Amino acid sequence: MQEKGISQAVIGRLPRYLRYLGELKENGVERVSSQELSTLMGVTASQIRQDFNNFGGFGQQGYGYNVDFLFTEISKILGLDREYNFVIIGAGNLGSALGNYLNFERRGFIFKGIFDKNPELVGKDVRGVKVKHINDLEDFLRNNAIDIAVLTIPKTGATLLVDTLVENGIRAIWNFAHVDLDVPEGVQVENVHLSDSLMKLSYNISRYDREKK
Repeated sequence: MQEKGISQAVIGRLPRYLRYLGELKENGVERVSSQELSTLMGVTASQIRQDFNNFGGFGQQGYGYNVDFLFTEISKILGLDREYNFVIIGAGNLGSALGNYLNFERRGFIFKGIFDKNPELVGKDVRGVKVKHINDLEDFLRNNAIDIAVLTIPKTGATLLVDTLVENGIRAIWNFAHVDLDVPEGVQVENVHLSDSLMKLSYNISRYDREKK
């Protein structure tokens, strides 16, 4: 399977395909055409076929896609055929909410630990996991084969922690801190700027209002 040069736009659509295919599986649907997927997802059938052709196509003309097979193959492409251990750094409202999100485990992301420096939060229970003090982070990373760190702390703290994370085996960072992190090649970072999403919504509301005039 040739994946070199595939755009991030295509990769960004794969989780959505997976979600819809999962719903079809749950409803007992065995086959689906690109046109049927198009109707469900609001993506053109041509776009769907182009996206899937990046990975070999998966379908047969006039026959459609086997839902279970396509779900499995996209899961493999996304690396969901294995498990990833993750920790959360920051046990405030956002960090606790993420720790309580059960769907992570269903996708193979295993919640192993949560850390904070606030003594009022240390010892708090988040879905059976006790909040540890940030001073315990390095030892925990060295002894627990953690793949992913989730940062839900202010940007200054996130910047200071990066080297510690990388030096102790973290391979990827899901970054909710409003700062771009400087990491070595091979360490993956996914930035989630919540205010940016709200500003996009604001733009779309404003654009809609302007077009109505």
